[in-house]
Amino acid sequence: MTDGSGIVIEERAADEVRRVGGQPLAPEQCPVYNPAFDVTPASLITAIVTESGVVHSPDAASVAEHLSRLNRRS
Repeated sequence: MTDGSGIVIEERAADEVRRVGGQPLAPEQCPVYNPAFDVTPASLITAIVTESGVVHSPDAASVAEHLSRLNRRS
């Protein structure tokens, strides 16, 4: 995809933030935003490190080239 706007961010349970080890840290009615992950803007990614090598300055062309090299090895 061209940007991360279409990625659905899973929301984790509010009690993961409100409680630790079963002990309350915040009131039960306290609003909580607890995403499971976030989306890093592409402009901040300088490399993608994989078990098959590093893609420096990743963009569509460099990732495609990396995948093409992997396919030629198979």
